Amino acid sequence: MPQKARFISGLPRSGSTLLSAILRQNSRFHPSVTSPVRGLVERILEAMNEDNEFSTFISPEQKRALILRIFWAYYHPQVDKEIVFDTNRLWCSKLPLIRELFLEAKVICCVRNIAWIMDSIELLIQRNAFDVSRLFNNPAERARVYSRTEALSQDSRLVGYAYNALKKAFYSEHSASILLVDYDLLTIKQAKTISLIYQFLGKESFDRDLENVQYEEQEFDKKLKTQKLHQVRAQVEFKPRKTILHPDLFERFNGLSFWEESSYSKASVIVTKQKLTGN
Repeated sequence: MPQKARFISGLPRSGSTLLSAILRQNSRFHPSVTSPVRGLVERILEAMNEDNEFSTFISPEQKRALILRIFWAYYHPQVDKEIVFDTNRLWCSKLPLIRELFLEAKVICCVRNIAWIMDSIELLIQRNAFDVSRLFNNPAERARVYSRTEALSQDSRLVGYAYNALKKAFYSEHSASILLVDYDLLTIKQAKTISLIYQFLGKESFDRDLENVQYEEQEFDKKLKTQKLHQVRAQVEFKPRKTILHPDLFERFNGLSFWEESSYSKASVIVTKQKLTGN
């Protein structure tokens, strides 16, 4: 398992489900839309911290072994796979831990213009008009597009936390371990983008069927009360459209793509530097 572990992380609504659907066509790989492993790791770290009176009895070596056992136990059914991808958008906040556990670890970070992430989430909320989405904590947050985007952009919330974690990883000493993949390129230049991802992973390219990539997690999305949050259509394609965000909201989030300038990072990037508009 230590030599097999790779990670998919990055921003929400940025193609991680699509990427997993494409990678899973390779029978040697085991990618998933998301997993509970990161949450389990966080809980055991909290249980072993210095606030616990028994923490003095747990050595660093024991801590490492206990966390590794989570990975071993969860992915035991996939022991025959060449690579196991654990997906969680919050792994970027644990990059030093990942590098400590898995020396050869690499993290694929899916990214997208933040304005279009907000637009994509808003579109889902409006399409699920009869559901009370669990993405928001109370009726006040759910009330208007302004309150919804404000809530999502907060440091501890869906978009804000992932964005800040990615930014930290991008400029960290471990940045050479990550690859940023732009959503638009993944949908427009699929074959080339996937080939570059395989190159980053150090694996030979694999024949993919980009006309038949359909994948979804209905039960998971039902629990979030946000239908089609993790759904991939059969055919991978880019469909340009006009944003449903108000112009001022779109402009507020449109200039936050720090990854377009990679001079101060050792991260690998597959991104477009073209600033997108809402038209």
